[in-house]
Amino acid sequence: MKVLFVLWERDRRSREAREVALFVGALPAIRALREAGSCAVNGIALDLDDTHSRIPSPSPFPLFTDKPVGVLGVWLEELAAHGLITPILVAHGFEVAAYHVEQSVYTDYGGNAHSSPRDWPDGTRSPGVSAVTLFEKPSRLPYDEWQRRWFGRMSPVSEEIQPRQRYVRNRVLAVLTPGAPAFAGVVEEVFASGRHIRNPFLFYGAKNPWQLVVNLVRLLSAVTSFLTLWRIQTVVMSEHLLETPSDTGSPG
Repeated sequence: MKVLFVLWERDRRSREAREVALFVGALPAIRALREAGSCAVNGIALDLDDTHSRIPSPSPFPLFTDKPVGVLGVWLEELAAHGLITPILVAHGFEVAAYHVEQSVYTDYGGNAHSSPRDWPDGTRSPGVSAVTLFEKPSRLPYDEWQRRWFGRMSPVSEEIQPRQRYVRNRVLAVLTPGAPAFAGVVEEVFASGRHIRNPFLFYGAKNPWQLVVNLVRLLSAVTSFLTLWRIQTVVMSEHLLETPSDTGSPG
Protein backbone atom coordinates (compact mmCIF):
# COMPACT_ATOMS: atom_id res chain seq x y z
CA MET A 1 0.00 0.00 0.00
CA LYS A 2 1.16 3.53 -0.75
CA VAL A 3 1.39 6.34 1.78
CA LEU A 4 2.06 9.91 0.67
CA PHE A 5 3.85 12.22 3.09
CA VAL A 6 3.24 15.83 2.05
CA LEU A 7 6.04 18.07 3.32
CA TRP A 8 6.13 21.74 4.23
CA GLU A 9 9.15 23.62 5.58
CA ARG A 10 8.92 24.33 9.30
CA ASP A 11 11.54 27.07 8.96
CA ARG A 12 12.76 28.74 5.80
CA ARG A 13 15.95 27.24 4.40
CA SER A 14 17.66 26.91 1.06
CA ARG A 15 16.83 24.26 -1.50
CA GLU A 16 20.33 22.89 -0.99
CA ALA A 17 19.70 22.46 2.74
CA ARG A 18 16.35 20.81 1.97
CA GLU A 19 18.06 18.25 -0.27
CA VAL A 20 20.62 17.46 2.44
CA ALA A 21 17.88 17.06 5.04
CA LEU A 22 16.14 14.44 2.91
CA PHE A 23 18.89 12.62 1.05
CA VAL A 24 21.49 12.62 3.83
CA GLY A 25 19.20 12.59 6.85
CA ALA A 26 15.62 11.40 6.48
CA LEU A 27 15.82 8.83 3.68
CA PRO A 28 18.74 6.84 5.17
CA ALA A 29 16.86 6.82 8.49
CA ILE A 30 13.73 5.47 6.78
CA ARG A 31 15.74 2.75 5.08
CA ALA A 32 17.31 1.93 8.44
CA LEU A 33 13.83 1.08 9.74
CA ARG A 34 13.63 -1.65 7.12
CA GLU A 35 17.11 -2.93 7.90
CA ALA A 36 16.20 -3.09 11.58
CA GLY A 37 13.04 -5.01 10.78
CA SER A 38 10.83 -2.25 12.17
CA CYS A 39 8.76 -1.92 9.00
CA ALA A 40 8.68 -3.33 5.49
CA VAL A 41 9.41 -0.58 2.96
CA ASN A 42 8.78 -1.88 -0.55
CA GLY A 43 9.26 1.27 -2.59
CA ILE A 44 10.17 4.95 -2.33
CA ALA A 45 9.51 7.89 -4.67
CA LEU A 46 10.06 11.58 -4.03
CA ASP A 47 8.93 14.79 -5.68
CA LEU A 48 10.98 17.69 -4.31
CA ASP A 49 11.15 21.43 -4.86
CA ASP A 50 14.92 21.39 -5.21
CA THR A 51 17.75 23.18 -7.00
CA HIS A 52 16.62 21.79 -10.37
CA SER A 53 13.00 22.94 -10.18
CA ARG A 54 13.12 26.71 -9.82
CA ILE A 55 10.04 27.16 -11.99
CA PRO A 56 6.92 29.17 -11.09
CA SER A 57 3.74 27.21 -10.56
CA PRO A 58 1.28 27.18 -13.47
CA SER A 59 -1.45 27.74 -10.87
CA PRO A 60 -1.44 30.91 -8.73
CA PHE A 61 -3.89 29.51 -6.18
CA PRO A 62 -4.57 29.42 -3.34
CA LEU A 63 -3.34 32.84 -2.34
CA PHE A 64 -1.45 33.53 0.92
CA THR A 65 -0.86 29.82 1.55
CA ASP A 66 2.44 28.05 2.12
CA LYS A 67 2.75 25.45 -0.60
CA PRO A 68 4.33 22.04 -0.05
CA VAL A 69 8.01 21.62 -0.80
CA GLY A 70 7.92 17.86 -1.29
CA VAL A 71 5.78 14.76 -1.59
CA LEU A 72 7.32 11.49 -0.44
CA GLY A 73 5.65 8.26 -1.52
CA VAL A 74 6.46 5.13 0.50
CA TRP A 75 5.06 1.68 -0.21
CA LEU A 76 4.46 -0.19 3.05
CA GLU A 77 3.21 -3.66 3.94
CA GLU A 78 1.53 -2.37 7.12
CA LEU A 79 -0.32 0.94 7.11
CA ALA A 80 0.48 1.59 10.77
CA ALA A 81 4.17 1.83 9.87
CA HIS A 82 3.57 5.37 8.63
CA GLY A 83 3.72 6.35 12.30
CA LEU A 84 7.43 5.44 12.35
CA ILE A 85 8.25 7.55 9.31
CA THR A 86 6.48 10.79 10.21
CA PRO A 87 8.71 11.51 13.28
CA ILE A 88 11.82 11.08 11.12
CA LEU A 89 10.60 13.70 8.66
CA VAL A 90 9.63 16.05 11.50
CA ALA A 91 13.06 15.62 13.08
CA HIS A 92 14.61 16.82 9.82
CA GLY A 93 12.71 20.09 9.76
CA PHE A 94 9.42 19.32 7.98
CA GLU A 95 5.77 19.73 8.78
CA VAL A 96 4.12 16.51 7.63
CA ALA A 97 0.69 15.33 6.56
CA ALA A 98 0.30 11.64 5.71
CA TYR A 99 -2.31 10.08 3.41
CA HIS A 100 -3.14 6.50 2.47
CA VAL A 101 -3.61 6.63 -1.30
CA GLU A 102 -4.55 4.40 -4.19
CA GLN A 103 -2.19 5.04 -7.08
CA SER A 104 -3.11 4.67 -10.73
CA VAL A 105 -0.56 5.37 -13.44
CA TYR A 106 -2.57 6.80 -16.32
CA THR A 107 0.48 7.29 -18.56
CA ASP A 108 4.00 6.06 -17.89
CA TYR A 109 7.23 6.85 -19.69
CA GLY A 110 6.99 5.62 -23.27
CA GLY A 111 3.20 5.49 -23.11
CA ASN A 112 2.63 8.36 -25.53
CA ALA A 113 4.41 10.42 -28.17
CA HIS A 114 6.00 12.75 -25.62
CA SER A 115 8.57 10.36 -24.17
CA SER A 116 10.51 7.15 -24.58
CA PRO A 117 10.45 4.31 -22.07
CA ARG A 118 12.37 5.00 -18.88
CA ASP A 119 16.08 4.21 -19.28
CA TRP A 120 17.57 5.58 -16.04
CA PRO A 121 18.08 3.62 -12.82
CA ASP A 122 16.47 3.99 -9.45
CA GLY A 123 18.07 6.73 -7.39
CA THR A 124 18.71 9.00 -10.37
CA ARG A 125 16.74 12.22 -10.76
CA SER A 126 14.26 11.88 -13.61
CA PRO A 127 14.76 14.19 -16.61
CA GLY A 128 12.36 17.11 -16.87
CA VAL A 129 10.18 18.45 -14.09
CA SER A 130 7.12 17.26 -12.20
CA ALA A 131 4.04 19.40 -11.63
CA VAL A 132 2.51 18.13 -8.38
CA THR A 133 -1.08 19.18 -7.77
CA LEU A 134 -2.99 18.70 -4.52
CA PHE A 135 -6.73 19.25 -4.33
CA GLU A 136 -9.87 18.79 -2.27
CA LYS A 137 -13.24 17.36 -3.29
CA PRO A 138 -15.83 20.15 -3.52
CA SER A 139 -18.83 19.60 -1.26
CA ARG A 140 -21.16 20.23 -4.21
CA LEU A 141 -20.34 16.83 -5.75
CA PRO A 142 -21.09 13.31 -4.48
CA TYR A 143 -17.90 11.30 -4.25
CA ASP A 144 -18.70 8.86 -7.06
CA GLU A 145 -19.56 11.69 -9.45
CA TRP A 146 -16.44 13.60 -8.44
CA GLN A 147 -14.23 10.60 -9.18
CA ARG A 148 -16.06 9.92 -12.45
CA ARG A 149 -15.35 13.46 -13.65
CA TRP A 150 -11.71 13.26 -12.55
CA PHE A 151 -10.95 9.85 -14.06
CA GLY A 152 -13.40 9.88 -16.95
CA ARG A 153 -13.22 13.48 -18.14
CA MET A 154 -10.24 15.37 -16.74
CA SER A 155 -7.64 12.67 -17.36
CA PRO A 156 -8.51 12.00 -21.05
CA VAL A 157 -8.89 15.70 -21.92
CA SER A 158 -5.60 16.71 -20.33
CA GLU A 159 -3.85 13.70 -21.87
CA GLU A 160 -5.06 14.77 -25.31
CA ILE A 161 -3.99 18.39 -24.88
CA GLN A 162 -0.88 18.53 -22.72
CA PRO A 163 2.63 17.23 -23.54
CA ARG A 164 2.96 15.07 -20.43
CA GLN A 165 5.49 12.28 -20.28
CA ARG A 166 4.07 10.66 -17.16
CA TYR A 167 0.79 11.09 -15.30
CA VAL A 168 0.18 9.51 -11.89
CA ARG A 169 -3.08 9.85 -9.97
CA ASN A 170 -3.19 9.33 -6.20
CA ARG A 171 -6.74 9.02 -4.85
CA VAL A 172 -6.79 9.58 -1.09
CA LEU A 173 -8.36 6.69 0.81
CA ALA A 174 -7.69 8.02 4.31
CA VAL A 175 -6.10 11.04 5.99
CA LEU A 176 -3.62 9.58 8.49
CA THR A 177 -2.40 12.72 10.28
CA PRO A 178 -4.71 14.60 12.67
CA GLY A 179 -5.34 18.14 11.48
CA ALA A 180 -3.98 17.49 7.99
CA PRO A 181 -5.49 19.34 5.01
CA ALA A 182 -8.45 17.45 3.58
CA PHE A 183 -6.82 16.61 0.27
CA ALA A 184 -8.77 14.08 -1.77
CA GLY A 185 -6.28 13.69 -4.58
CA VAL A 186 -2.66 14.30 -5.52
CA VAL A 187 -1.55 14.28 -9.16
CA GLU A 188 2.04 14.00 -10.44
CA GLU A 189 2.59 15.15 -14.04
CA VAL A 190 6.05 15.01 -15.61
CA PHE A 191 7.01 17.35 -18.45
CA ALA A 192 10.18 17.27 -20.56
CA SER A 193 11.41 20.67 -19.34
CA GLY A 194 10.46 23.77 -17.45
CA ARG A 195 9.82 25.44 -20.79
CA HIS A 196 6.90 23.07 -21.33
CA ILE A 197 5.28 24.61 -18.25
CA ARG A 198 6.31 28.25 -18.74
CA ASN A 199 5.41 28.47 -22.43
CA PRO A 200 1.59 28.50 -22.75
CA PHE A 201 1.69 27.21 -26.32
CA LEU A 202 3.62 24.15 -25.16
CA PHE A 203 1.69 23.71 -21.91
CA TYR A 204 -1.67 23.77 -23.71
CA GLY A 205 -0.49 21.90 -26.78
CA ALA A 206 -1.29 24.77 -29.15
CA LYS A 207 0.23 25.65 -32.52
CA ASN A 208 -1.45 29.06 -32.87
CA PRO A 209 -3.34 31.61 -30.74
CA TRP A 210 -6.76 30.26 -31.71
CA GLN A 211 -5.87 26.72 -30.71
CA LEU A 212 -4.40 28.10 -27.48
CA VAL A 213 -7.76 29.67 -26.58
CA VAL A 214 -9.70 26.53 -27.52
CA ASN A 215 -7.45 24.19 -25.54
CA LEU A 216 -7.34 26.53 -22.55
CA VAL A 217 -11.14 26.65 -22.44
CA ARG A 218 -11.41 22.86 -22.80
CA LEU A 219 -8.92 22.24 -20.02
CA LEU A 220 -10.42 24.81 -17.64
CA SER A 221 -13.87 23.36 -18.28
CA ALA A 222 -12.63 19.89 -17.37
CA VAL A 223 -10.85 21.15 -14.25
CA THR A 224 -13.78 23.18 -12.93
CA SER A 225 -16.18 20.29 -13.57
CA PHE A 226 -14.72 18.48 -10.54
CA LEU A 227 -12.61 21.03 -8.62
CA THR A 228 -12.84 24.51 -7.15
CA LEU A 229 -10.21 26.39 -9.14
CA TRP A 230 -8.94 28.66 -6.36
CA ARG A 231 -8.46 25.71 -3.97
CA ILE A 232 -5.94 23.89 -6.20
CA GLN A 233 -2.26 23.85 -5.21
CA THR A 234 0.42 23.10 -7.81
CA VAL A 235 4.17 23.08 -7.19
CA VAL A 236 6.87 22.33 -9.78
CA MET A 237 9.32 19.76 -8.42
CA SER A 238 11.93 17.20 -9.41
CA GLU A 239 10.95 13.54 -9.61
CA HIS A 240 13.21 11.00 -7.90
CA LEU A 241 12.23 7.34 -8.39
CA LEU A 242 14.37 5.98 -5.59
CA GLU A 243 13.14 2.40 -5.21
CA THR A 244 10.59 1.21 -7.75
CA PRO A 245 7.94 -1.00 -6.11
CA SER A 246 6.83 -4.18 -7.83
CA ASP A 247 3.28 -2.81 -8.20
CA THR A 248 3.22 0.88 -9.11
CA GLY A 249 -0.43 1.02 -10.12
CA SER A 250 -2.18 0.62 -13.44
CA PRO A 251 -4.36 2.89 -15.55
CA GLY A 252 -7.88 3.22 -14.34
